[in-house]
Amino acid sequence: MSIETTRSFLLWCLGINYGVLMLWFLAFSLAHDTIYRLHVRWFRLTVEQFDAVHYAGMAVYKIGVLLLNLVPYVALRIMG
Repeated sequence: MSIETTRSFLLWCLGINYGVLMLWFLAFSLAHDTIYRLHVRWFRLTVEQFDAVHYAGMAVYKIGVLLLNLVPYVALRIMG
């Protein structure tokens, strides 16, 4: 696989992953109560715990996207 193909692949991965993150954020923001009621059926959570879990999950996901997609992309741009 060429460097240009890898760059393109990482850029697409970055875009798709940020799209998933934005969809998660929008769903969490716009349908918070509905999603909370769904999760409370399975787990005993307070609203504060539910919010903290989702906020932490989004943060971990974003850090993963940055480390696994953006950093290698920038490194390949610097090399090439």
